[in-house]
Amino acid sequence: MTKVTISAENPGSPSTTFRAASRGRESVGPTPGAALDSLAQQLNPQESNTLVVVQNMRPDEFFTAAQQQRLHELLDRRRSALDAGREMAASEKTELEALIDAELDGASRRAAAMVRELQS
Repeated sequence: MTKVTISAENPGSPSTTFRAASRGRESVGPTPGAALDSLAQQLNPQESNTLVVVQNMRPDEFFTAAQQQRLHELLDRRRSALDAGREMAASEKTELEALIDAELDGASRRAAAMVRELQS
């Protein structure tokens, strides 16, 4: 399964854009959907089974403010490395992947909590 993360850049500003990223590929668009559509064009047919996580940019018990801040720092470092035509440090890449997994886990737990709330 291909995991895609979508995050807002400069949230709250009139020039907010959205970045979709997956497996070293990324795209930017004026809306989350536009960023995802652009990224989807880069995926091969074997990657068509895709899970999309859209971060609401508000910390909660499932993904904290500190985790969000570090994720943004590492995404910026990855973007800088890609722009410079180099790989990011292996330790930072591992940390970034762990944070993406934590964000995905948080989204799953958040969704499960919403379902439980609706059922009660």
